[in-house]
Amino acid sequence: MSDDDAVAFEGATVTACTRCPELCDSRSRIVNGVGPDDAALCFVGEAPGANEDERGEPFVGRSGDVLDDALGDVGLLREDVRITNCVRCRPPDNRDPRTDELANCRDHLERELDAVDPDVVVTLGKVPSQHLLERDVAITSEAGDVHDVRVGDRQFRVVLSVHPAATLYDRSQRDTFTDAIAEAAALAGVEREGSGGQSRLGEF
Repeated sequence: MSDDDAVAFEGATVTACTRCPELCDSRSRIVNGVGPDDAALCFVGEAPGANEDERGEPFVGRSGDVLDDALGDVGLLREDVRITNCVRCRPPDNRDPRTDELANCRDHLERELDAVDPDVVVTLGKVPSQHLLERDVAITSEAGDVHDVRVGDRQFRVVLSVHPAATLYDRSQRDTFTDAIAEAAALAGVEREGSGGQSRLGEF
């Protein structure tokens, strides 16, 4: 089977892909990005876990709750932002995606970012940070750092962040995480409106 035969798209949505046989065996479905097609903020994780594979949506379960809370702190809802992953199929036993799997899925991510054209991309954790920056990242010390990064044919403003799950295992990472999300929201031109946390994305 040629590479072209192995992949099918509907817009930025991957409807079929058999590039990674081990992931094809592990997944129950392809987990595509969710959220507006023109979102100002796009969050990029590493790969679906068990909950994401079951529900077909990135960052659900406890990590998703942490992300939702941080979004609420800056006046956003999950529905206001784009959420996706570097790899769209669950690795077996929730292991990190391998280098070849990240490479196989790279153009899927490039296609999605090109279509959405976010003002700011937030990498959630070490794996997506290293994947987009193409270097080693000390994520706990670099969280909140801002970089201009070329992804495919486009350049994006990228904010590094720890993974939301890090805050569940190490409470000291909570402020690190929420501060990075706040930095990203500010760069994207989103303000919190009062204590109710209403999104102002529609004004931009």
